[in-house]
Amino acid sequence: MIRTWRTEFRGDAAEEEVPLFQIDSHLVTDRRAAMVADVRSGLSGRQKTLPAKYLYDERGARLFDQICEQPEYYPTRTEEILLADVAAVIIAKSRPHQLVELGSGASRKTRMLLDALTALRPDAAYVPVDVSEEMLRSSAERLRQEYEGLAIHGIVCDYEKHLRHIPGAERRLVAFLGSTIGNFTEIEARRFLRALRGQLSAGDGVLIGYDLVKPVAVLHAAYNDAAGVTAEFNRNVLRVLNRELDADFDLTAFAHEAFFNAAESQIEMHLRALAPQRVRIAAADLVVEFAAGESVRTEISRKFTRGSAAAMLAAGGFAPAQWYQSADGYFGLALALAVPVV
Repeated sequence: MIRTWRTEFRGDAAEEEVPLFQIDSHLVTDRRAAMVADVRSGLSGRQKTLPAKYLYDERGARLFDQICEQPEYYPTRTEEILLADVAAVIIAKSRPHQLVELGSGASRKTRMLLDALTALRPDAAYVPVDVSEEMLRSSAERLRQEYEGLAIHGIVCDYEKHLRHIPGAERRLVAFLGSTIGNFTEIEARRFLRALRGQLSAGDGVLIGYDLVKPVAVLHAAYNDAAGVTAEFNRNVLRVLNRELDADFDLTAFAHEAFFNAAESQIEMHLRALAPQRVRIAAADLVVEFAAGESVRTEISRKFTRGSAAAMLAAGGFAPAQWYQSADGYFGLALALAVPVV
């Protein structure tokens, strides 16, 4: 039987009853208005863009899980192998009371950290944070069956905007895996890390996954899998706009394209118009013209070196503590600590 509450003690007296399982939602009430603003802004520039977060509705999250299983897509399995080797060392070094995971998804890699954490601290807490409530609930339910004594406090939110809703703890480790940090521009990443540092105490840790610079052929294959799953995932953003904003994108009229931009050290995913397009987005009171061959950029995935990762962390208010790298040099994990605010 799974307990839903536990009593925490300090000294000789019971301090409080703490829920072992809860999920809170902090998504904006008018999500449509926020999406309208993002779409108007993104589709008005010379290079049209759409925020990558709109790829990840429930269907998009499932498609991304399928991408992770494709033979060409090395990041997930490489990071998993690396985590299996170093998770216990990371937990022993950071000694957190609470593990927070931003963009938790299915929490598939988290189990390695949770195994080490619960062995060290049976009263530990796990805080998965994700924009998809369906995905978060299903993964959290599975985890509470696997880790009976683990307190799980799920937060449904956009972590770029709602970091303030992450619950406090005596000592925290924030995991941001999968090189998701690479979806931000350099300026955005530093701003995000500074905001995250603002929610933490000095000495709290972050564990960030970094996809490293590697041969372009390897990168190209990873984002252009033979089965076409990434292409379907990319077009999913148009499905989302059609459904949420009453748009009339013809998904068959846009081709998936992913390539490495060496100048910016990033993979770019685009949807390229196969012919002239005139798209109406009713909820945004917007008509968008696409010339033949014109693209909308849907995602970037920056590739790092150990040096560029360390510089990013330092600019965000964190002191690098340890660097772990896969044997093939494809992926790195940086453990860093929040520095005191001067």
